[in-house]
Amino acid sequence: MAHPRILLVEDDPDIVRIIQAYLLRDGFRVEVAQDGWHGLALALAAPPDLIVLDWMLPGLDGLGFMQRLRREQRTPVIMLTARSEEADRVLGLELGADDYVTKPFSPRELVARIKAVLRRLQAAPAATLQLGGLVISPENRTVHRHGESIVLTAREFDLLQTLARQPERVFSRDELLARVWGADFAGVDRVVDVHISNLRQKLEPDPERPRWLLTVRGVGYKVSHAQP
Repeated sequence: MAHPRILLVEDDPDIVRIIQAYLLRDGFRVEVAQDGWHGLALALAAPPDLIVLDWMLPGLDGLGFMQRLRREQRTPVIMLTARSEEADRVLGLELGADDYVTKPFSPRELVARIKAVLRRLQAAPAATLQLGGLVISPENRTVHRHGESIVLTAREFDLLQTLARQPERVFSRDELLARVWGADFAGVDRVVDVHISNLRQKLEPDPERPRWLLTVRGVGYKVSHAQP
């Protein structure tokens, strides 16, 4: 991906200046919006390769931004937040963020996380996976259930693909974190539970009684041969 375009939605001019300098130095193109509504308009008009999104924004905050964005597209999003409570981070992930960085943060770490997300999207395409009525296409990163398109975030897709490639194999949370989030991920393992819950809401006929994305108590998760 030559010179990926990053949309930075952040209202603090000092943070904008620092992040922009680091991104430009690493060859990224950067577009800046300093309020939520302007950022959302830019994202919907011309989807960037990735969005760096502040939580606290004038006009439309980061969570409202995520809710509206995910109705239209699955552009990967890294949230910037001064809110360090686990419940706040989990809420952002539940709304479809692919990663989060807590303020104060290292600009180098942020750039590394951006590159990690984009690397996952650039992974070599693999053969289409078909499990009953579910069709997963790694090449164009789409999912269809009985012909109906299912919109997933970038991270949800990576997690689903990892599980679906080896039906009935049980993956521990740590293994899924390493495979999907990367070995250097510094967050909590509950992030796996959040994304599994999101996938069940989108794929299972009855998310409260999953038949396909199963929990193996005390071990982790697996995809069963029963199809949604």
